[in-house]
Amino acid sequence: MLKKSLITSAIALSSIAGTATTQAQAAELTISCGAVGAELALCEEGVKAWEDKTGHTVNIVSTPNSSTERLSLYQQILSAQSSDIDVMQIDVVWPGLLANHLLDLKKVLGEDAAAGHFETIVANNTIDDRLVAMPWFTDAGVLYYRKDLLEKYGHEAPETWEEMTAIAEEIQDAERAAGNERIWGYVFQGRAYEGLTCNALEWVASNGGGTIVDADGEITIDNPKAAEALDLAASWIGDISPEGALNYTEEEARGVFQSGNAVFMRNWPYAWSLAQSEDSDVRNKVGVVKLPHGADGESAATLGGWNLAVSKYTESPEVAAELVAFLTGEAEQKRRAIQGAYNPTIASLYDDEEVLAAVPFFGTLYDTFTNAVARPSAPTGDNYGRVSNSFFNAAHSVLSGDKTGAEAVSQLDSELSRIKRRRW
Repeated sequence: MLKKSLITSAIALSSIAGTATTQAQAAELTISCGAVGAELALCEEGVKAWEDKTGHTVNIVSTPNSSTERLSLYQQILSAQSSDIDVMQIDVVWPGLLANHLLDLKKVLGEDAAAGHFETIVANNTIDDRLVAMPWFTDAGVLYYRKDLLEKYGHEAPETWEEMTAIAEEIQDAERAAGNERIWGYVFQGRAYEGLTCNALEWVASNGGGTIVDADGEITIDNPKAAEALDLAASWIGDISPEGALNYTEEEARGVFQSGNAVFMRNWPYAWSLAQSEDSDVRNKVGVVKLPHGADGESAATLGGWNLAVSKYTESPEVAAELVAFLTGEAEQKRRAIQGAYNPTIASLYDDEEVLAAVPFFGTLYDTFTNAVARPSAPTGDNYGRVSNSFFNAAHSVLSGDKTGAEAVSQLDSELSRIKRRRW
């Protein structure tokens, strides 16, 4: 039975419909596997297939959509050494933060447990030679655009942020003049949370402004290129982007774009299958390309993606690990790619004809997904949460008009220096 020490007051539970079992050794597990877009339904289907195959039962735990809030919840539960959640969906930047509380999956599933998965992600998930999470799907930011509107006004997909800004403004103004008063030029993730770290890192890195902290742990954010990138983004608010974008996560941005009220959108690949659904207002009107870049930079897509890990405090470690192996296996990853446009972490699936038929840009943007820019979680270690929090708050202060880009990066440099002095 699910313990109620922490989880009762912090999160809600919903049971997966499954075949009841009377086997004496059947286990009952809990899993947190996201709730954005089709994510929850795909997880439910995968879990149901595993239940039918094994006779075990699984309860799906509902956790916050915000990755920042979800991490805080996980840390609370794990610090208490609670077994309330057996299997956790963890962000690509969390393995180092949570490693001490997670099971070494190689000890349960074998040394070759992650064979065939992208080596960079396996390395990311291996802490002190312990495989603390299995790759589930990878991610990188991409630019969605209205093919029909760009064609109508004689434009190709933009290559630079300046081009995107100009095209977005032109089409927005023309469409509004024609009676489409609700349309905006560009929507993105502007709320002060981890999603803004991803967006702002893309602006900065693609403008030649570095990656906040470099691979050697040196703070690099205080430079003119970084400030310039943030100032450009701030110019979008109230112009080509609504004021409400200051509180957008992925789903709010997708809602505006999918309802036909935006020309461009930055989001993750999962939004593709939803934009192509039968009830979508932009079905068959959407294109996907790599993100724009600054005048002196190259396109930079933040590495995203999620993994599945087993809590060290689970009462059924072997069974929980088996569930993880099933959900991250090739058959499940292929199903999720076709049905939900979730990027596989198994390289061979990018040559699969059925996968490419369902999500064509998996082939054309393969280099984007395999060469994405990592957030500085490795060089900052346990302090990454503080670093990211400081960065997205600084970026939000510029978007909100409270600071200029130069002021924000200068103050951020000082704040990160204090964090580094305490223990980097």
